[in-house]
Amino acid sequence: MPNRKSNHVLYPISGNPPTWGHADVMERAAHTFGKITWALAVNPAKTPLFSREDRLAMMAEYVTYFKLDNVTLDFYEGSTVRYAEKIGAGVILRGLRNVSDLQLEMEQSMGNRGINPNIETIAMFTSPRFSVLNSSLIRELALLGEDIGEYVHPNVAKKVAESLKRGHSA
Repeated sequence: MPNRKSNHVLYPISGNPPTWGHADVMERAAHTFGKITWALAVNPAKTPLFSREDRLAMMAEYVTYFKLDNVTLDFYEGSTVRYAEKIGAGVILRGLRNVSDLQLEMEQSMGNRGINPNIETIAMFTSPRFSVLNSSLIRELALLGEDIGEYVHPNVAKKVAESLKRGHSA
């Protein structure tokens, strides 16, 4: 069996917008692994509230906030496993909030292993205070005019508010 040891981890998110929950997993992973590629998984079949560039800029706010020098940002379309191969990541990191996430991520992991059994998928549980947090909830709260500052970086909250003022809907 080939050596699968890797210190390069891919942490893909859709981040529409990226939350403190995403950042919690990313920051803890950065202290656990040598190199993290925090990547925006772009799904061309979906129309996100924020552009790819805006979401990457929001992700950068968290990397700067935590002062992490071993995290790089990127984006990709298509297969997560193929992207991991392309960048030389031996591990795909998934964040888990709850049992529902666990079921979905187990299924995805099995599919990923079918594509490349040498790329391991590992899961990290988010901190309990973020266990019910998701981007859809944040967009909905923002659309209702509620304060989302507890759930996202302050500069991300500003970008969400600006986007909604321009007439985008969640």
